[in-house]
Amino acid sequence: MTTLEHTSLIELENASLGPRIRTLGLLALPVVGGMASQNVLNLVDTAMVGSLGDESLAAVGTASFANFVAVAFLMGLSSAVQAMASRRKGEGRLSEAAVPLNGAILIDVAIAIPLTALLVYLAPTLFPMLNPSEKVAEIGVPYLTARLLSVVAIGTNFAFRGFWNGINRPGFYLRTLLIMHALNISLNWVLIYGHLGAPALGALGAGIASAISTFVGSAYYVSLGLRHARHLGFLRGLPDRATLLTMARIATPTGVQQVFFSTGFLALFWILGRLGTSQTAAAHVLMSLTLVAILPGMGLGMAGGSLVGQALGRGQPDDAKRWAWDTVKLAVVVLVTIGAVMFVFPDFVLAGFLHDPDTVELARTPLRIFGASIGLDAVGLVLIQGLLGAGASRSAMVLSVVGQWGVFLPLAYLAGPVMGWGLVGIWSALVVQRALQALGATILWQRGRWAKIRV
Repeated sequence: MTTLEHTSLIELENASLGPRIRTLGLLALPVVGGMASQNVLNLVDTAMVGSLGDESLAAVGTASFANFVAVAFLMGLSSAVQAMASRRKGEGRLSEAAVPLNGAILIDVAIAIPLTALLVYLAPTLFPMLNPSEKVAEIGVPYLTARLLSVVAIGTNFAFRGFWNGINRPGFYLRTLLIMHALNISLNWVLIYGHLGAPALGALGAGIASAISTFVGSAYYVSLGLRHARHLGFLRGLPDRATLLTMARIATPTGVQQVFFSTGFLALFWILGRLGTSQTAAAHVLMSLTLVAILPGMGLGMAGGSLVGQALGRGQPDDAKRWAWDTVKLAVVVLVTIGAVMFVFPDFVLAGFLHDPDTVELARTPLRIFGASIGLDAVGLVLIQGLLGAGASRSAMVLSVVGQWGVFLPLAYLAGPVMGWGLVGIWSALVVQRALQALGATILWQRGRWAKIRV
């Protein structure tokens, strides 16, 4: 039993900020560690592939976000499982907590297998639309194909992530990611560069390594479920019709949001492709660094979202609202600290990923712009996760889609290719979008309509 499980969340309802922050930190630390480690792995992949040249870096960056689109809808399963598992825990219905997980795995298999077959077939046709360079496409298509083969495993892993976070056992999530990352880095070393007698596959080797490690992670998640979640209903039954409808109501808007979010990244890479290969390579590194910076905030938001769901399950909406704002305070401190390093030492941060001085020059100012404004993300990220934890996935979807497609992408295209401001203009447009998202999330949260949603 974890330390958190010895702590009564009911007793903390009227506690001072200090004990609540400690409780939140205890729950959030494995989530933050898992989210951070996942993106550190992305940076390791970027650094290892970056040694092969700008074409390989641009190919892997474009293909990685194309793969993100492929799995985006399945990511909605995580939010549905987390919202329902946390609510069942708050209601004291622990024997039913894993039933939504069972349904999510079944849905994942039914969707992912035919989707994978279709996308593998279309990959050679679709990739050149994202980047007009023949050399980039020559490297990117095999890498993308390898990554697409693990779509079913990725969907399963997201479902398990939502479950472990929802029942306050995020340590299992962190443990699984660390195993996956260690394996992925080792296989990268072998397959990219041809060590231990293996062929030197370059970027394709990185794709194969990622796919293998993802399937290993799924197998480990299942073994953990069999050992630690059978009494919670894992693989003991499927959801009834009402539960499936609730899952669909929560998961579909989140899945749609993720599809728009991921295709927005593809649209961004299309915009970057109009600027040139060096700008695309620099932008891939910038986006990877951006995700490392903000995902600790998302991890904190997920922890806060679980506490929101559990408070609503206990019938305590005021406590749910307070958990969200306590999480915002902690996230601001964490993100501002990370942003300060980016702002003050941009060349140090970029040194491990970009080796061409001209490409470093392209990335320096955008990184500093993001570092100076990252505190805005804490509010938006945490409150959106709070909405998801309460089951208000439709509100979160509208806020995200309108901000990205209605604000950021039009401004990015205008500032980048049209006005000629390059990456500086594009990252300035990102700051505008993040500020508006924080404002919109605050308004939605303070209205409190999320507290009336039944899950």
